[in-house]
Amino acid sequence: MIEGQETLTRVARLKYGMVGGGKGAFIGDVHRKAIAMDGQAELAAGCFSQSMKTTLATGESWGIARDRMYPDFEEMIAAEARRKSDRLDFILIVTPNDTHYRIARLALEKGFHVVCDKPLTTSSRDAEKLAALAARKDRLFCVTYAYRGYPIVFQMREMIAAGELGDIRFVAAEYPQDWLATLVEKTGSKQAAWRTDPKRAGLSNCVGDIGSHVENMVAYLTGLEIETLCARLDIFGKGRTLDDNASILLNYKGGAKGMYWSSQIAVGYDNGFRVRIFGTKASLEWAQEECNYCKVGYLDKPTVRLSRGRDKMYPSAQARSRIPSGHPEGYFEAFANIYTTYLTALAKKKAGGKLSAGDLDFPNALDGLRGVRFIETCVKSSKKGAAWVQA
Repeated sequence: MIEGQETLTRVARLKYGMVGGGKGAFIGDVHRKAIAMDGQAELAAGCFSQSMKTTLATGESWGIARDRMYPDFEEMIAAEARRKSDRLDFILIVTPNDTHYRIARLALEKGFHVVCDKPLTTSSRDAEKLAALAARKDRLFCVTYAYRGYPIVFQMREMIAAGELGDIRFVAAEYPQDWLATLVEKTGSKQAAWRTDPKRAGLSNCVGDIGSHVENMVAYLTGLEIETLCARLDIFGKGRTLDDNASILLNYKGGAKGMYWSSQIAVGYDNGFRVRIFGTKASLEWAQEECNYCKVGYLDKPTVRLSRGRDKMYPSAQARSRIPSGHPEGYFEAFANIYTTYLTALAKKKAGGKLSAGDLDFPNALDGLRGVRFIETCVKSSKKGAAWVQA
């Protein structure tokens, strides 16, 4: 039995400010708890809501000082930029899609490092600007494609890089949910309301919200680059203007093929993110709802099921395995693994250290840019009647 990961290198406790994520916000709570898991950073400031009353109530319950709670992100970033001895190290953005660009741009301009929920922005033009600004300011920018944080995902990536699958021939990935099978946006659900509103979500709902996770995961695991794609974005909810189901065929550079399906109207599915990768020698299959395992199929020997925690894994995967076998690790731990990598790199950079490729193994602004371009390409193809278009 493998008794979990090695003790992580101790780093100075960092400080961050959060925009959005007040009480009742699902993803903000996930971020906050994931950051707290390894004790590397503390929440020191915030603008948690459009309502100052809500921000104050939220901040007080979390022990935030009154003078570090703000009515809007502009005031927060400006005020925190003026602080000296206890200046924030990074700004966390957990707001609807249409606000990401403005908040991230101001944070970068004021010299802060940034963590932003996905998708990075609602247009590739804005995403390009952020990626360029982060590079020019030499700031670490993380986009939280958190499913990459599962230990088994790192194991699969290492296996593919080592040639254990041979040449990749085909990728089949899907992400079905059923939470928008009915018009819940008309019943008071804030999460559904903004995601189905093009003014707040952007060009796409389904591809933007969950299809972008598929794109990022496949790119990270395989290194494959999309050459052309053919996408059909469907709208099943009466009165909706954005997609709630999407079918995408892909050609990758080098000859591999792929097929992605994302859906929010797939009745009977909770969060069924699944990836299957087929090579000339072997195949891999992983499902987010059974995230501690993956299936490896071989041409010339029996299929095996790898277990996080029990089976020996590559060092990058083992380092992210936290507890012994039989004790499930899940979503919060995956999020925490992304943050641990990012915060360790940030602390090292703050101390004047030189960052290695391993230090920087977190989803960055360029990953976010590629994700936004993918969304735009899918929308473009669908508007042309599911025509094949260049990625």
